[in-house]
Amino acid sequence: MGRIANPGVAGHLAMLAFSVLVAGSFALGALVANEISPMALNALRFWVASGIVGAIAFGTGAIKHGDFSAPWRYLVLAVVFTIYFVLMFEGLKTAPSVSAAAIFTLTPILTAVFGYILLRQVTTSRMVLALSIGALGAVWVIFRADVSAMLGFDIGRGEVVYFSGCVSHAIYTPMVRKLNRGETALSFTFGTLVAGAIILTVLGLPDIIATDWTGLRPLVWVTIIYVAVFASALTFTLLQFASLRLPSAKVMAYTYLTPTWVMVWEVGLGNGLPPAMVFVGIGLTIVALLLLLRE
Repeated sequence: MGRIANPGVAGHLAMLAFSVLVAGSFALGALVANEISPMALNALRFWVASGIVGAIAFGTGAIKHGDFSAPWRYLVLAVVFTIYFVLMFEGLKTAPSVSAAAIFTLTPILTAVFGYILLRQVTTSRMVLALSIGALGAVWVIFRADVSAMLGFDIGRGEVVYFSGCVSHAIYTPMVRKLNRGETALSFTFGTLVAGAIILTVLGLPDIIATDWTGLRPLVWVTIIYVAVFASALTFTLLQFASLRLPSAKVMAYTYLTPTWVMVWEVGLGNGLPPAMVFVGIGLTIVALLLLLRE
């Protein structure tokens, strides 16, 4: 991506890859969420991801002298992002993966709000329209195209828990730009991952000790490896890379692709498709994406 002349194009390509990889964590996470503590799983994933990103960052010279002169910045980012990941897996214990992915698409409108508060990034009228359409599509999917459930606000506990995590995710994106002092995406990602790993290890120590690591079935380990390598090390870097090149709302616009990619993952895992009417909501989220990406 560093060889692409236009930084905006590079940012868009980074977020396209981000949306595909994130979708996999929903599909796999929903299958194993009830078999391991969210704190234990995420502590391990953060340490593994820290090792991978650290090796690449030091090996390529991406980490410069003074990158960690204000370590409190990484602690702030880590608190925000660890909250998101823990609540994501807590929510996936009961929320279907497609519904959780739809909730994830509410983050752009939250990100636009925090982008204005933290960076004074102004959202245009077209972006407001796009965010509104996307939110409508997300709500349609979350309530599984059931109008009566929508009117009665019949929403599951898992969806509520995960939405709380998405608020943290929305704060994270503009915070990256606000706190970055010229560090590379790899360097900034490494600092955030290490801080997150320490936080999760300290707070999740009882769960880590109580986990029967040798008794976990292979799919749990596949999920841990996937979320550590692809949905942590790689997506953290992609998100930070894009956040330094695109407005916060456009960065998070790519989350609108997540429910679609999750359905692709679900089919690949042999779980079938959701009811046909749910696709109406998926269509609205794609319309929102296209509107947000227009110059």
